Order: sequence, then structure tokens, then C-alpha cells
Amino acid sequence: MKYEFIEQHRQEFPIVRMCQVLGVSSSGYHAWRTREPSARAQGNARLLVHIRTIYQTTRGTYGSRRIYHELRTQRIVCSRHRVARLIRQHGLRAKQRRPYKRTTRRDERLPVAPNVLDRQFTATAPNQKWVVDITYIATAQGWLYLAVVMDLFSRQIVGWPMQPRMKTALVVDALQMALAQRRPPPGLLHHSDQGSQYTSHAYRRLLQAHHIQVSMSRTGNCYDNAAMESFFATLKAECIDHRFATRDAARTAM
Repeated sequence: MKYEFIEQHRQEFPIVRMCQVLGVSSSGYHAWRTREPSARAQGNARLLVHIRTIYQTTRGTYGSRRIYHELRTQRIVCSRHRVARLIRQHGLRAKQRRPYKRTTRRDERLPVAPNVLDRQFTATAPNQKWVVDITYIATAQGWLYLAVVMDLFSRQIVGWPMQPRMKTALVVDALQMALAQRRPPPGLLHHSDQGSQYTSHAYRRLLQAHHIQVSMSRTGNCYDNAAMESFFATLKAECIDHRFATRDAARTAM
């Protein structure tokens, strides 16, 4: 590490002076410079190439854990600690997720359903459990709202309309898109927050028409729909990482 420090700062300070301060000989430093890199150093250099490729491909959104899993998927042998160390040494910082912002507005006049899902975010087959929610995307033209329907079996998004207003029509379109794609059997469990869009008469009629069981999160408790919150956090970090010029640009990115 001392020789590496001297090498990095050799244009700023005299080599002899740095060797004296660090307690090493200048001859030792020059011998180190001409020495062939160790097998470990060569392996780190090769691994770093793969790490940088994944980091750039994901636009700087993957941290050490996800980069490590991607490397293993590519059958590249390495340890997680080694990957984390190389990422740290070379300053490859992952983009931070934006903080949660509440978009739910409950209409006290409309009935709500109990929390039947009860944070059981797994399913044994497709179309057993769907979770839904709305998020917002900033553009220079104003907000663009995205309504999402997720199948908990595969975490696949099966409904995703976007509109400039957060009205009931937005969530109705999302559910209709999901129903058209999946055609679920009666008994599907549908989980949402208590927002007025999801408790509206139009939305409840659509659920009843398809014999869908309704579940709702408790008021102000984002953990009751943690699977969807996790998806939105990842989406905003990996895709919506800036303010779009237009709503059409945001739609294209989605």
C-alpha cells in the first residue's frame, strides 16, 4: 500500500522524500515498479473489468450485492467480499433510492376492506395474489402518474397505464389491462392501499364483476404493501433517475 501511494503521488512530491516519510527505501520502490503484478493482482484486474461492465450497463444503479449476484449468474468465480472491496477501492457508488412519498388520499365516505393479505408476499401459482399501487414521475410538463398491478407469484408487472392525472380511470385501466392479459379465475386476492381510487364505486364494481377478493393496507402503513414499495424504489433508482422534459419521454423510458 505504501508503494501504491508513492506511485499515485509521484507527480506531486519527490519520490525520495515520500520514501523517507513512509519509512521505505527508494530502491525497494523502484524494484516494486518493475516487478510483474502478482497472480492475485492480475485476477483483480480481470474481475474489475467485469464489475465495471455491469456497473455501466446498469447505469450505476447496482451495488456490490447485486453486482456479485450478476457475476455469479455469468459463472464468474469470486467472493462477495472481494467484489465489495474492489468496488469500494475504485469509487463505484450505486445511486441512492429516493425517499418514499405518500400519494394515498382516503375518502372517509367510502368503505374499506380488511388486510387479508397480511404481508404474505408469496404465492404458489400465478394469479393467486395481485398487489397494486400508484407512483408519480416528474416531468417539465407536470406529473405523470403510473398505476401498477404486480403478480406476487413471479413479481411480474401485468398492468402499467400512465396518465397525467391520478384519477379512478387510471387504476381502472391498470386492472383492465391485467385482467385482459391474465384472465384470472374467481378468488384472486387483490391488495391495495385505502386510496380513494381503489375504494371508488367504479373500481369496486370491476372487482366484484370478476369475483376478486379485496384486501387493503392499514392507513399510512407502507409495509403492508412492501412488495410494491420495493418495486417502485428500484424503478425510480434505475429508470426515473432524473426529471424528464416531457410526459412522452417519461412514457418511453417506462
